[in-house]
Amino acid sequence: MKTALVIGGTGPTGPFIVNGLIDRGWDVTIFHNGFHEVPFKKEIEHIHNDPHFRETFEAAIGNRKWDLVIFSYGRLSLAADVLRGHTGRLIAVGGATGTSAGPDDPRWGAIGQHMNIDEDSEITETNEQVNKFGFRMAQAEAALFQHHAAGHYSATYVGYPILYGPRQPAPHDWSIVRRFLDGRRKFIIADGGIKMESRAYVENAAHAVLLAVDKPEASGGRKYIVSDQKLYTMRQRIEAIAKYMDRQVEFVDMPYELAVPCHVLWRHSRVHRIRDTHRIRQELGYRDVVSPEEGMRRSVDWLVGLDIKPDGEEESQLGDTFDYAREDKLIAQWESVRASMPAVDYPTLAPSHPYRHPSRPNEPWKRPEQHPQAGTIRPY
Repeated sequence: MKTALVIGGTGPTGPFIVNGLIDRGWDVTIFHNGFHEVPFKKEIEHIHNDPHFRETFEAAIGNRKWDLVIFSYGRLSLAADVLRGHTGRLIAVGGATGTSAGPDDPRWGAIGQHMNIDEDSEITETNEQVNKFGFRMAQAEAALFQHHAAGHYSATYVGYPILYGPRQPAPHDWSIVRRFLDGRRKFIIADGGIKMESRAYVENAAHAVLLAVDKPEASGGRKYIVSDQKLYTMRQRIEAIAKYMDRQVEFVDMPYELAVPCHVLWRHSRVHRIRDTHRIRQELGYRDVVSPEEGMRRSVDWLVGLDIKPDGEEESQLGDTFDYAREDKLIAQWESVRASMPAVDYPTLAPSHPYRHPSRPNEPWKRPEQHPQAGTIRPY
């Protein structure tokens, strides 16, 4: 029987990966701290120790070998080195966006960082002083593929975006769900709520890992970025959750700099975080196994069913203070500013099509109207 070691296994995607391996006939062992336990389709071996440190990692695995190791928890740079000689194949799970250089890095070119970054066009962080965490992530990924190039094992990297769904630490959707549970109707958003991020429902992300398991020849030596196939704005996500929870929502739209209560949900940046996923779709045949609509419903149901305590682990990890008194004060101040704004008096021209639409032969292009529209509007 084929043997597999899953480092992690009890987090957001772990149970889907473990059960998927069991369905495929693998003899599975999981290696984790033992802080969280979840049921699987069958009894499997557990190794309880800390995979973050060489001494505990090496003590845990001893001289054992596995046909496949899936790394989804711990320090990749350490695991990539320690697992040499313990497996012929290593699939590492990491982040989809964390290794990228910042948008101001001049290596992106004169226009700057493009939106549809893929595996081939990514520029990784090389300056530890600018982004220490991203720099180390990029180094760990490079180390993984150095071991692959040296023939120590066949390596694959699967990059996760922000996940949503059961067992997700610091669940971002709780910032939405709790406000609706608490009877909040007014919801502060930034910049019209147009913020977009690549996201993946947990079962979809696990499916990507299992595709790599199923196609070792295609996936060996490759990095894959995964996300749900459909992309939505933050405003759409909030509206969808409100509708599913049968709540009314009134958006209070502010510039990002003022909209501080939504910064946690925006992950402290107005910048879009989007990744192109054509490689995993073309090479491994990735398609969502759970639709975004169904994933959202399952995620909300899970959050509603949790007994999340204020200042408990989930909310402490999330960092949202849910300070409604200050939110209401900010809303009142913003609405007062809006009401005091004078009408905007600026002439504008109506939109016009740039191609000719002649009413007679050889008639030249012209605007549909000859004079500017009356320009006085009140946008607030």
